[in-house]
Amino acid sequence: MIHSIKHSSATLPTSDLIRQRSVITQNPRFLSLPSLSKSVITTKKPLCISSIQRLGFSELSKPRKPIIQCKAAESDEPNSSAIDDQQTKSAAAQKMKISIYFATWWALNVVFNIYNKKVLNAFPFPWLTSTLSLAAGSAIMLISWVFRIAEAPKTDLEFWKTLFPVALAHTIGHVAATVSMSKVAVSFTHIIKSAEPAFSVLVSRFLLGETFPMPVYLSLVPIIGGCGLAALTELNFNMIGFMGAMISNLAFVFRNIFSKRGMKGKSVSGMNYYACLSILSLVILTPFAIAVEGPQMWAIGWENAIAQIGPNFVWWVAAQSVFYHLYNQVSYMSLDEISPLTFSIGNTMKRISVIVSSIIIFRTPVQPVNALGAAIAILGTFLYSQAKQ
Repeated sequence: MIHSIKHSSATLPTSDLIRQRSVITQNPRFLSLPSLSKSVITTKKPLCISSIQRLGFSELSKPRKPIIQCKAAESDEPNSSAIDDQQTKSAAAQKMKISIYFATWWALNVVFNIYNKKVLNAFPFPWLTSTLSLAAGSAIMLISWVFRIAEAPKTDLEFWKTLFPVALAHTIGHVAATVSMSKVAVSFTHIIKSAEPAFSVLVSRFLLGETFPMPVYLSLVPIIGGCGLAALTELNFNMIGFMGAMISNLAFVFRNIFSKRGMKGKSVSGMNYYACLSILSLVILTPFAIAVEGPQMWAIGWENAIAQIGPNFVWWVAAQSVFYHLYNQVSYMSLDEISPLTFSIGNTMKRISVIVSSIIIFRTPVQPVNALGAAIAILGTFLYSQAKQ
């Protein structure tokens, strides 16, 4: 006997039932239909359900919440701006650090040149003066390493072998520049030393076989022309002073070449690298200084300087020795932070500051043509640094 399901107050049309089945199929988390073991669905009467809740459709009457909600994270914007602010502050701090390095470098170099010239005027022994400046720097760094003020570098025999040609060229360049300043004005020495880029290009081209773009070669024209014009119009021209500056240029070019070749892959900071360079240069220079000038000449010259200047002469010697090491140390520390192009531009600006300050302090007579030659040479050095990039 066929029984029909009892009618309830809630009757669903056939179309609605089809939609409900579709919802059940798409949302498997609904409860399955209860078993109708004792009921038979007749085809002659409409299908009626006694209770919607019993079939698990109670959730259909409630509004559905989306499973995944997408909301904008407002906290991301402050984080992004905080990162940008941090990067901006970091870049500003780096620029400030480089600016302090440059200002310190130039100031120390000006002070060194002033005291060095004062010492050489009263005590014309450039070999001993050069030796004392290297000795002061070596002593400063050795004391710093012993008392752990600065971390000592980790070196080996191979390091010192590669450093030797660099130290040899550095020693020659340092002594030659000091000899030059003992014979001519500080401004003239630095005008001639501004021709160092020309020596660099010529040595690299003819000895190393390197080629450069045409703007680099063109930048040498004002450098050579300006230096030549300044030399011809120099009132206190001296051949030994001129040749000393030229030899210094050539020696420092070879120092840079040997340094680039020998220090590849070496993990030594700029400060410690220059300290090791000073120590080795001192070992090389000391016997030559004794042979060229000697203790007897030094003793006589020292007595004359003390009698002429007084106790202040001792302070001059100490100042020129210490400031020589400090300005070179800061320059090598700057090179760790900046590119070679920026360093060369800073070196050009350093020469301008030294030339101008020495002319003012020592009241060096300068003719307009001489000043024009110096300006042309400095401009050519700047153009060279731009073209080399």
